[in-house]
Amino acid sequence: MLIFNTHLCDIFLFFFMQVNFVVCQLFALLAAIWFRTYLHSSKTSPFIRHVVATLLGLYLALFCFGWYALHFVIQSGISYYIMIIIGVENMHKYCFVFALGYLTVCQITRVYIFDYGQYSADFSGPMMIITQKITSLAFEIHDGMFRKNEDLTPSQRCLAVRRMPSLLEYLSYNCNFMGILAGPLCSYKDYITFIEGRSYQLQQSEANGKEDTKYEQTDPSPNIAVAQKLLICGLSLLFHMTITKTLPVEYNIDDNFRATASWPVRFFYLYVSLMAARPKYYFAWTLADAINNAAGFGFRGYDKNGVTRWDLISNLRIQQIEFSTSFKMFLDNWNIQTALWLKRVCYERATFSPTIQTFILSAIWHGVYPGYYLTFLTGVLMTLAARAIRNNIRHYFVESPAVKLCYDIVTWMATQAAISYTVVPFVLLSVKPSLTFYSSCYFCLHIASILVLLVFPLKRTQRGSKNHESVQPVWSRKLEEESLLQKNNYSTTNNSFSQKQEITCRYQALKQ
Repeated sequence: MLIFNTHLCDIFLFFFMQVNFVVCQLFALLAAIWFRTYLHSSKTSPFIRHVVATLLGLYLALFCFGWYALHFVIQSGISYYIMIIIGVENMHKYCFVFALGYLTVCQITRVYIFDYGQYSADFSGPMMIITQKITSLAFEIHDGMFRKNEDLTPSQRCLAVRRMPSLLEYLSYNCNFMGILAGPLCSYKDYITFIEGRSYQLQQSEANGKEDTKYEQTDPSPNIAVAQKLLICGLSLLFHMTITKTLPVEYNIDDNFRATASWPVRFFYLYVSLMAARPKYYFAWTLADAINNAAGFGFRGYDKNGVTRWDLISNLRIQQIEFSTSFKMFLDNWNIQTALWLKRVCYERATFSPTIQTFILSAIWHGVYPGYYLTFLTGVLMTLAARAIRNNIRHYFVESPAVKLCYDIVTWMATQAAISYTVVPFVLLSVKPSLTFYSSCYFCLHIASILVLLVFPLKRTQRGSKNHESVQPVWSRKLEEESLLQKNNYSTTNNSFSQKQEITCRYQALKQ
């Protein structure tokens, strides 16, 4: 009876935490509408907006997580102190080690002191976003105040911060009410420009590619974008509450299912069970995006038809996720801001094996569950194998539309199977059930990936290089342009020369 009552209390607490999180996010949505209406940049000063955004954020954190919310202030405060006393030359290294280490310690205590497996709506979730912000800003300040301009990549040059933020600006960036509970990550320059309410221009090419049109981006309404995202939230929540519960991922390791189901049936259930697990992320990330939009943050400019775009800090593209035809395409559209963070603080700066280092950092950042490490180590194999296949084979199938369609269908099926196979340990969390699943599949995709890497070179072949150059970058270049635009749409410097320089930088990125 005591065990039953304890289990019942755990279920009640878990449910309460989820409801508490959703209630806080809905309150943040209402606060965002109020913030945009009554504390608009044209009506009040940036100082007031910073103060209110910070206090509301800390209040929500305190309401949702109790005194555990002090970790957010402690982590931010110590990181800011490190930035001040260490100096711009090495502060990015110290901030990176401290912020990630502090997060890891909190994750260890939560997992091994509190209930194992209760990883939804815990206080380490917001700390993951704050860790991203602390480390991103440290690198951006290092780039802007220490490194030479010619040593920076175009994206680093556009994101570089040229002055040290004040303590209030730093806390506001890390702990504002719009993103403290679920993010998403945004660049410091984008956030400061939003708070200060500065107008900006973005040059965009028209459809004919001959003329440039300038749109004065003053104060477009986010209402339609917010309504659309709330509709997606509602559908995702409905799907999660009705379908997800009937398709548990744990059923993939059920003894009877493994013994009686055929291989096609098992792989089909693997796919649908992992697909059914995604709507809860769609709900949380889309709601977080809607909250930022409702406050007036997230405007990315106008398309060639003059239609407003509110996806500056969007964290996912659902259509591209569900219909991705490569492992990289899936990763580029899933948790977008985290992928950009990994790219900018690790992949672009790694001196050796950037793919492996990036996956390891991603695993450490996610937490201490063994399943995370199994997933990301498997992800390294899958990514390298998929890259090798794409570089060496794809150019043979793109000349004929009919052949390319068949190729896309096959690669879609392969990608969905590989993604589902890879992320099972991420959901199961523990080593034993994860290895039970992989052993029941005879580690088939692990072995297949190793064989692919032994057969195909990672670099494209001489024969396929020209065709591959003309075909492969089409969607990847587009995603990179989207990423650059998402993070660099605003000018955040204080003089007209720097503003023009930022616009030129963004325009050049768009033209690449």
